[in-house]
Amino acid sequence: MHKTNPHPLLAILVLLLLAACASIGSPRGGAYDITPPKVVRCQPANMATDNKDKRLTLTFDEYVVIENASEKVVVSPPQKEMPEIRTSGKRIHITLYDTLQENTTYTIDFADAIVDNNEGNPMGNFTYSFSTGDHIDTMEVSGTLLEAENLEPVKGMLVGLYADLSDTAFTTRPFARVARTDGRGRFTIKGVAPGRYRIYGLQDMDGDSRFSQKAEKIAFDTIVIEPSCGPDSRQDTVWTDLDSTAIDTIKTVHFTHFYPDNVVLRAFTEGFQELHLLKTERPVPDFFTLYFTAPMDSLPIIKGLNFDIEDCGLVLERSAQGDTLTYWITDTLVSDKDTLSLSMTYQDTDTLGKLAWRTDTLDLTPKITRKRQREDLRKKIEDWEDQQKKARRRQKEKYVPEPNPFLREELGYKTQPTGSVAPMENVLFTFEEPVAHVDTAALRFFKQKDTAWVEEPYLFLPVENSLRDYRLYAEWVPGEKYKLEADSNAITSILGKLSAPIKKEIPATPEEEFSALFVRLIMPDTNVVVQLMDNSDKVVRSVKAVDDRADFFYLDPGEYYLRLFIDRDGDGKWTTGLYEQGRQPEEVFYFPKPMVLRAQWEVEQDWEPRSIPLDKQKPEAITKQKPDSEKRIKQLEAQREYEREQRERKRK
Repeated sequence: MHKTNPHPLLAILVLLLLAACASIGSPRGGAYDITPPKVVRCQPANMATDNKDKRLTLTFDEYVVIENASEKVVVSPPQKEMPEIRTSGKRIHITLYDTLQENTTYTIDFADAIVDNNEGNPMGNFTYSFSTGDHIDTMEVSGTLLEAENLEPVKGMLVGLYADLSDTAFTTRPFARVARTDGRGRFTIKGVAPGRYRIYGLQDMDGDSRFSQKAEKIAFDTIVIEPSCGPDSRQDTVWTDLDSTAIDTIKTVHFTHFYPDNVVLRAFTEGFQELHLLKTERPVPDFFTLYFTAPMDSLPIIKGLNFDIEDCGLVLERSAQGDTLTYWITDTLVSDKDTLSLSMTYQDTDTLGKLAWRTDTLDLTPKITRKRQREDLRKKIEDWEDQQKKARRRQKEKYVPEPNPFLREELGYKTQPTGSVAPMENVLFTFEEPVAHVDTAALRFFKQKDTAWVEEPYLFLPVENSLRDYRLYAEWVPGEKYKLEADSNAITSILGKLSAPIKKEIPATPEEEFSALFVRLIMPDTNVVVQLMDNSDKVVRSVKAVDDRADFFYLDPGEYYLRLFIDRDGDGKWTTGLYEQGRQPEEVFYFPKPMVLRAQWEVEQDWEPRSIPLDKQKPEAITKQKPDSEKRIKQLEAQREYEREQRERKRK
């Protein structure tokens, strides 16, 4: 018998209500899985002895992946042929291709590279070990690797040990044990046997685990390391949960402490740089530029193929670093050529790292040809004449003709500083082209007294090793005003351009706008150069310490940092090391805090550079190499919450 619902409307309303309730929002899916992967089986077993098997398998309790294996995973002793490390579901398969050494502990340090496949939870610092002998070596050596020149942590560099204590071991054989530095420059060499070792750092460019190329960055120390260990303990804080700030308990954790754990190595590259021709340019007809990867001891030999090199009037301009050569062409018959063909014989680093002479043929065509320059000038003149006609019609009898600015090409220049000058500095003039002549009789320098300008003594001298830079030297009194005047044609370039009249007012900054810093050094070293750095770790000013003092006058207010180096050779510049001579790079130290200077302040600061460990000195604010980011479950939860809120917003 067929029955009908006596309340069909009510049933429909209930169904609609249930459907609405079911679609109120997307489910959160619960908290993220925060449990890291766990090893459930190793074949052969972790810490196994008498192992001869080169195929190794690690099995986990969940699916895993390896992040940045080439950067993080290190096999020790180092392998000549790169091992194969791959993941397959819940397994990591490792195949070693080198012959296993007798009675040797092998370690495969994964660091935090192993994460679960879903949430990316890191397993933590995991190392798999086995031995081909009857015991496992378990000693460890830890420390930090820093750039010698600026104490930056060095990431991804090898640090290794040699049981052979001779200086030749580093250049003739691979490391015995090895590790790789992390984002803090930290390293831990594991699986070390008791004994005596020397320690080195290496930026291994050819994969042979030894210092075999001059271009490789290295670090070395003469200390002999004897690894040891002992029982130790630390206080660990256990939190209620991940989001809580309440302490649940503090407990004592006992562990084995391995020594030494505070080795500091200073990395450097020897003065060697590979020399290659990087590129050539001829932006305009009047010059061409050769860019090299490093300074050169011998200049290139240039021969003209479609012009006479002897008669074209080449003038060579070298960059301050000596790696860029600009050749100015003073003969217009040559510069007017659309293409300059020449042969160039120059020194080039060969595959063995040695300099060899090489000859190239070059065809140099300007990006902007002489014809294009003339067309551009004609267009500018036409535009100017059109503007004058419009002005004549608009102003009629009041019209005053303007001088034609295109009657001649004027020699332009820039100055540094552009505004006021401090008492400790002088004004730099940089001209657009190399200067051929300065008519000093056409220059005058004044100081303002009341409303009058009175001539003052000055010097206008070329900057050493520069063809375009001149410096204006004067006695700058804070708060006073000065002026440099030059008649037209006072300065002539090698291409014949003449300067326009110069009338430049130069105020000297008032004394009350400056601050001063006086540093008293507490250290036994002499020949110390103290440097004031800005917040990008660039040198603002350098002072040679005298009687353990370094005084900085007339500083702009702001935040500064202090650095010094021991100038062993007395040349005023930081000098790198040389392994062959056993010469370390000159020592560098940082003051660990910023110096805040305000106008009219005179700050005195004592500094004992050797009282703080080297790896704790450089302020974090100016350290460019930051630690590797840690994987945090809170970040994952925050992302999940953000995604949920976005879905809610879209639904509404």
